[in-house]
Amino acid sequence: MKKILYFFVALIIGFAKAQTGEPKMIRKPISYSQERVRLSLEYLKEHHGLIQKTPTIIPKMIVLHYTANGNVESNFKYFNKTYLEGGRNTLKKQSTLNVSSQYIVDRDGTIYQLMEPDQFARHTIGLNYCSIGIENIGSRKEPLNDLQVAANAQLIRYLTGKYKIEYLIGHSEYGIFRNSKLWKESDPDYFTVKEDPGKDFMNKVRRQVADLHLKDQP
Repeated sequence: MKKILYFFVALIIGFAKAQTGEPKMIRKPISYSQERVRLSLEYLKEHHGLIQKTPTIIPKMIVLHYTANGNVESNFKYFNKTYLEGGRNTLKKQSTLNVSSQYIVDRDGTIYQLMEPDQFARHTIGLNYCSIGIENIGSRKEPLNDLQVAANAQLIRYLTGKYKIEYLIGHSEYGIFRNSKLWKESDPDYFTVKEDPGKDFMNKVRRQVADLHLKDQP
């Protein structure tokens, strides 16, 4: 009887570890040159009021995005550039540092890691200093799919096991934090309205990680 009990306990423990273990991913690091380090430290100071020696973060939040266009390779090439492209004038007025994200999830659910999860990335105004960004290949015209839902849920589960993550939001939801203690942005007018990654996608992901009890607002 004891052997049977131990067997089922081992199965439960094994299942839990499988759910929180590191998911299969492809490491595809973007360039984090000394100039990018300098610009990141400058951004942390000027926008988040944080003076640091290294461009690192203490993750408390995961923010889900979609890329709006392109594929993994085109988005990788975009993020790999140190400087923001000329067309993004609203963002460029605040800093020439390019946007980036720690992860990209492809249409088939493949996860690509572009940066270390605790490395600073410019992806969500006011919350970059404490959030991990997950980009998904897709757009309003090409909605994110169930393979991406499953991959995001698995990645969220892994990151929540590794860091003290308290919040899970979509990029479109970040504005609710503007009057909270988590919000750190020196320019009160620096804000852009977002629609990604979509309510349907967020609902599906949240259902898959409901047991983690991650918050969606302050």
